[in-house]
Amino acid sequence: MPLTLDDVSFSQAEQRLPLSKPFTLVVFGASGDLARRKLLPALCALDCDGQLPAGARILGFARSDMTDDSFRDEVRKSASLSCHGHKLGEQQWQDFSARLLYFRGQYDSVSDFRGLQQRIEDLARQSGQPANCLFYLATPPGAFAPIVRSLKASGLARGSGGKVEQAGPWSRIIVEKPFGRDLQSALDLNAEIRQCFAERQIFRIDHYLGKETVQNLMVLRFANSVFEPIWNHKYIDHVQVTVAETLGAEGRAGYYDKSGAVRDIVQNHMMHLLCMVAMEPPGSLDADAVRNEKVKVLRSLRRIEPHCAASSVVRGQYTAGLMDGRDVPGYRQLKGVGPDSMTETFVAFKAFVDNWRWSGVPFYFRTGKRLPERRTTISIHFRPVPQVLFNAPPTGPVAANVLAIRVQPNEGISMEFQVKVPGMAMRIQRLKMDFSHAEAFGAEPPEAYQRLLLDAALGDQTLFTRDDEVEEAWKFVSPILEGCAMQPGEKLAFYEAGTWGPKEAFDLIADDGNRWHVT
Repeated sequence: MPLTLDDVSFSQAEQRLPLSKPFTLVVFGASGDLARRKLLPALCALDCDGQLPAGARILGFARSDMTDDSFRDEVRKSASLSCHGHKLGEQQWQDFSARLLYFRGQYDSVSDFRGLQQRIEDLARQSGQPANCLFYLATPPGAFAPIVRSLKASGLARGSGGKVEQAGPWSRIIVEKPFGRDLQSALDLNAEIRQCFAERQIFRIDHYLGKETVQNLMVLRFANSVFEPIWNHKYIDHVQVTVAETLGAEGRAGYYDKSGAVRDIVQNHMMHLLCMVAMEPPGSLDADAVRNEKVKVLRSLRRIEPHCAASSVVRGQYTAGLMDGRDVPGYRQLKGVGPDSMTETFVAFKAFVDNWRWSGVPFYFRTGKRLPERRTTISIHFRPVPQVLFNAPPTGPVAANVLAIRVQPNEGISMEFQVKVPGMAMRIQRLKMDFSHAEAFGAEPPEAYQRLLLDAALGDQTLFTRDDEVEEAWKFVSPILEGCAMQPGEKLAFYEAGTWGPKEAFDLIADDGNRWHVT
């Protein structure tokens, strides 16, 4: 039962954000996987849509031995380059490639960074444009601190010591996740960056916040009077958040084995989704007003003490199995993973937000690799109707209403409710009313990185993470990590690749009389 949008159309011009001032985007780690698969294709799409200002330049910085031309050749090989969803035309490539430049250097070399500064200033003089700089740390986390120190020592980090220069070119920095490995390392990294940049110059990125459906959560809740009055413990029985991946850890097993599902997904993606679902209405759409409410949610999260995490948090690891008709190896069989690795590739747990709105409402979380489907969903499970009339035999019991928010793929929202099946008998059936972003608007939503890169260039921090939000998320997650480290080997549950995780994850929710929701 699809929803339709009548008499609504959006031209490309109407959908565009305002252009930023010309800037140089310096991508540290330009030869890496993130830059190749996500960042450069997103920038190419923005250029095709006319959302990059004339004079904007993209300067790749890495240790690889390349020239401007060879860097362009490498970028051209990316299968992700497109324009409005179609293969990139030759003229479109020529226009975009003219923005691409390359600088070879070491992340901890101040002299290399001074050379980078000179290159940026020369480009600015040649074009007659200001030397505005947007720095993107698309590197392994271990390189974050050396890059920041080199930016400060070379003078590229304008605003050192937390003071933002009011005149002259601006500089901003985008920091990829993971932001720290635990609370203390996050505090240390925040302190390091704030020695060079003021908080208003720092953009801690999580691409989930750039997804249309995540942004739509605020509109769904606060622009529709039908939802907000029932968005509380009186009407909602529980909430489920699922982040499922079909991929394994191949290609990044060396990194993943030092991280695990809790650090890789729970501390960032899941905490952001929780905040958007549970936050109170902000006083305005100003960045700090929105982020203030998110921080309040994290501060209200009931902490899971280490001894409780050791027994109540389900940790799993996938073994060999069958996916899409082919055999896939188990996690411990991957290159870079030890035969006795205890790193979790799956985690499930229950949490509570101890405030007036959500008192007593359980939030169930699960995430894992090598699951049957790629899916990120938030499902709001409303309380069942009284056990009379239709919820009692012979017509009942009937399933409770569920509002499902699909973050990926097929971004959209669906509502499950009960209807009578046509006929003489009183037969009740569950029906789904569905909104699909692609069907309603005639196209798939833009990639999250497109919106986030443009917001950073515009200086809009609404969809980025503030320092206190990062720290509050770690305050919740760090005791879980500590408790999991206390577990003996037999507490790690195993599940076959291509299944929905270990039995213990189903027991976790079944003990409360619930079951995992499948859309």
